[in-house]
Amino acid sequence: MKHIDEIAVIVQARMNSKRVPQKMVRPFAGTTLMDICLEKLTRSTVIPKQNIYISVFEPELRDIAVRHGLQIYDRSELSANAESSLTEIYEWHDKLPQQYKYIILINACSPFLEIATVDKFVQKYMEIEQTGLFGVIHKKNYYWNKSGVMVTPWPVDQTIMNTKAVEVTYEAAHCLYASRIDTIKDDVFMGSFKQKDDPVLFPMDDFEVFDIDYEWQFCMAEAYYGQLYCQNVAE
Repeated sequence: MKHIDEIAVIVQARMNSKRVPQKMVRPFAGTTLMDICLEKLTRSTVIPKQNIYISVFEPELRDIAVRHGLQIYDRSELSANAESSLTEIYEWHDKLPQQYKYIILINACSPFLEIATVDKFVQKYMEIEQTGLFGVIHKKNYYWNKSGVMVTPWPVDQTIMNTKAVEVTYEAAHCLYASRIDTIKDDVFMGSFKQKDDPVLFPMDDFEVFDIDYEWQFCMAEAYYGQLYCQNVAE
């Protein structure tokens, strides 16, 4: 069992998205993606507020974190612009208070993620012996590699492409991540990905993990978010 006092929860964000400029702070259904994520976390029934850190460099993001009363890790400009170095991107790995042995990262670009799901993820992480937990999407589909060779086992006794019969696979959700902190210095985050349950997989709803990476996704998510949540508030 892991204790919640050993777990730091981090939301890490930056402003330099090239595909969706300013996406974390630009208007989104009357709010912003960053506000949605942080407001959600303050409603957690599992995560103590003092365990939440917002890792940001730009003042616009810092101001949002301050408004929600959350702790700030002052991310460097190098980290905010890093693309491939684990220790540069997660530069807080050797700078957080020593009480924290584990880290949970939350993607602020998934506006439909429910706080109940986040809380279940945290509870699951505390219950398992393994030190890595990774959110994934349950899939039943057919896949090919880059050479055009099918990598999905064809279902026995099937002569048509039947997704009901095909074997289950899992796709990275890019939404919730959990790891030991001290392995990051060795370029290991969550696990080796070479053995079963290293990391443990945490199946998630594909709607909740909708991740905004492109302009069309931002526009579509904003329209649906406004219809789904803002209408309910108005009523």
